Amino acid sequence: MSHAASSSSSSSPSSSSFGGPASFGGPARQGSGRAASRGASRAGRGTKPRFGFGLVGPRRDRHSVPLDQLEALALPVGDDGMVIGVDAENRPAVLGINRPVPYDITLIGGLWTAQVLALRAAATGARVAVETGRAQAWTALAQAAGGGQPCIALHDVGRVPPQGASAGSPVVVVRDCGMRPPRGRVVSAPWQSVVTLLPYLSPVAPRLLEKSSLVGVQRVSPDEATQIGRIMGLPRHEYEALSTLADGVTLWCTPGDRQFVMTQGTDAETGLLGAARRMD
Repeated sequence: MSHAASSSSSSSPSSSSFGGPASFGGPARQGSGRAASRGASRAGRGTKPRFGFGLVGPRRDRHSVPLDQLEALALPVGDDGMVIGVDAENRPAVLGINRPVPYDITLIGGLWTAQVLALRAAATGARVAVETGRAQAWTALAQAAGGGQPCIALHDVGRVPPQGASAGSPVVVVRDCGMRPPRGRVVSAPWQSVVTLLPYLSPVAPRLLEKSSLVGVQRVSPDEATQIGRIMGLPRHEYEALSTLADGVTLWCTPGDRQFVMTQGTDAETGLLGAARRMD
């Protein structure tokens, strides 16, 4: 995240990768440009479509903008990823979860937030695999997501098969395996992020927090807050606030940034999951 839960999730292919002559059968042969020009002029005199090009479209004059007015064309384009809430200034907080590198996220928080993340990851086009020992808590969500398409799949603990993630078919694995999740068979990889949900700070938490690229912390006890502050190197006023956070509020941390984010469900999410809550 550019603020703790906000960062770009994908890299755009360069123009040389797509659309060049080599992409359509190899280098262009000598004279092919003249042949195309003759074909275009013949198509312009009639209504027959040019092979591979279609009808000649309308012609318009070029538009120009004075240099001093160029800023007026700026578009409010934000970060790339899924919106996970708003920050203290009510600006969207965006998490780039589909990445070309392995990406591990640990969330010490409630099931509600993990399920919202799963739904929103699926909305970006990712396939979501949920590894859980409480399938009944996920069944309604899996059935409702994707409009009938199987975009969220449920698996027993330790039974997640290889997912075959790629740039065209990214995967998010959500591990809801309790206080002591076993080492997973499926780990983070390029275009395959892993989100591990811990209901509270547990003996395995320090290891998970240290290896994670992103950590989310919801309301915890004062003692847990002190331990998390020590592990994450948080300033005192931030880790002391962890025991007073409202439902739906998460402190997202990366090695170089931190951000409090409020996650609010959409109407559809609230209808399916209920209101934001820390406890289940």
